Amino acid sequence: MKKVWTVVTVGISSAVAAIYILGYGYIFKAVAINLKKGALTPSIDDEEKFPSLLIDNLHPNFWTKDSSYNSYKLSENILKDFQKTRTSSLVVIRDNKLVYEQYWKDHQSSSLMNSFSMAKGILSILVGFAIDDGYIKSEDQLISTIFPSYKKSKFGQFLSFRHLMTMQAGFDWNEEYHHPFAENSKQYFIDDLADQAFNIDFKEMPGEKYEYQSISAQLLGMSLRKAVGKNLAAYLSEKLWKPLGMEYPAKWSTDEKGIEKAFCCIHASAKDFARVGQFIMQQGNWQGQQLLSKDFCRNLLTPTQENDAFCFSIWADDESDTKYRFFYGFLGQFIIMIPDKKIVIVKTGLYNRLEVDEKLRPIQVKIMVEEFKNYMQ
Repeated sequence: MKKVWTVVTVGISSAVAAIYILGYGYIFKAVAINLKKGALTPSIDDEEKFPSLLIDNLHPNFWTKDSSYNSYKLSENILKDFQKTRTSSLVVIRDNKLVYEQYWKDHQSSSLMNSFSMAKGILSILVGFAIDDGYIKSEDQLISTIFPSYKKSKFGQFLSFRHLMTMQAGFDWNEEYHHPFAENSKQYFIDDLADQAFNIDFKEMPGEKYEYQSISAQLLGMSLRKAVGKNLAAYLSEKLWKPLGMEYPAKWSTDEKGIEKAFCCIHASAKDFARVGQFIMQQGNWQGQQLLSKDFCRNLLTPTQENDAFCFSIWADDESDTKYRFFYGFLGQFIIMIPDKKIVIVKTGLYNRLEVDEKLRPIQVKIMVEEFKNYMQ
């Protein structure tokens, strides 16, 4: 028995050592964090699992409630869909007024929920502000002007801010969310995001092909951070959270070195996410002030030639009778903008097997657009 125990112990020790040697030591951190602080997998309630930087607000400006506030009865079809996809919040804005809100699964109006990849679209908005502020010359500025090491790369020397926002960077990266050894899993839990980002090789020339890669957003965030000379959370507070009168301070998760997880993880309330959508739907104008240039807002929402369903990290549907744009985050986080109807919809949830169309757009978004597009008409 003693010999068996020795063999088992040696085997376990060897396996642990191999995991660390192969660069998968973050798995032990993931297990420790999740066992201590919540769900065993990424969740919209990961706010306390990681270090974070505060996105401060200033003067809260609460949504005006429409005269029909919460009088709408959700259809059986959408209620079943929300139940299946473990929806946690739903907020609907029309004509800049709050017409509907509902919360499930112990969430409420003040709950800070994980944006996941909706942060990528918000990051692109910050690039627009940085251009307006003169920190960046244009969307086509090369990343090598920020990080000179890319000048030595065969493909990296041509990489621009535009390539990172439109997912045309050409990195050798496989986007995969469903097993612990994937680069995305590593990205979510590792202590040093810069080390990972700067060690990803290229497989092709930037600008030649669309391929959704979260590493692009991380490098975009680090490039923007260096260009503006301040952390992303502070810049987001300065440019959006304070001017738009967000109701609650938000948080942006970081690695152990204080670098934001730029590919995800802005924790904010559903109604404050709705303000982001309202702001962009109004082409960067807020209460009569043009805070972000209209030209950039048009670029932000214009699909690329390589993928007519994708803009500057914001998704598009121009084939439907009702055209719309949306921010899209893992597990079913959405900010949906329907300009012709002056409607913004925010929905958060916890479901990792959403059905998608041939362009990888979640069917649930279309269901919500159909549900609410004629609201109050």
